[in-house]
Amino acid sequence: QVLLVESGGGSVQAGGSLRLTCAASRYSDDRWCMGWFRQAPGEEREGVASVTGDGTINYTDSVKGRFTVSQDNAKNTLYLQMNDLKPEDTAMYYCAAGPAWRGGGYCSRFSVSAFDYWGQGTQVTVSS
Repeated sequence: QVLLVESGGGSVQAGGSLRLTCAASRYSDDRWCMGWFRQAPGEEREGVASVTGDGTINYTDSVKGRFTVSQDNAKNTLYLQMNDLKPEDTAMYYCAAGPAWRGGGYCSRFSVSAFDYWGQGTQVTVSS
C-alpha cells in the first residue's frame, strides 16, 4: 500500500508561483513512477509531470519551462514547483504512483489507468 498526501495548493494571481508537495510512504517498487496530474471541472484528468525510479522526467507541453518536478528521496517527498501560473492552470492537482513492473512507458505517457495510487488532491486557482 502506498499513501500519498498532497499539500501546497492555493489561490494566486496570474504570473505567481506555488510549490506543491506530495508526502509519500516509504519507497517500494509500487511507487517506482511518481506523477502529478490535474483535473479541471468538466475536464478529463491530465498528466502534468512525472519522474521514474531511474530519474527520467517528463512534462506535458503546456507546462514546459514553467513547472519543475523534483523529489527528495530521503524525505520520501515529491515536489512540483509551478512558476508563471496562468488561469488555465486552475485545477485540482493530484499526486500519483505506479509500479516498476509496468515499465517506463506508462509513466512518460501519463497513462492514468496505470497509476495504482492517488492522493486526495490539492486545489490550485489562478486568477487573471
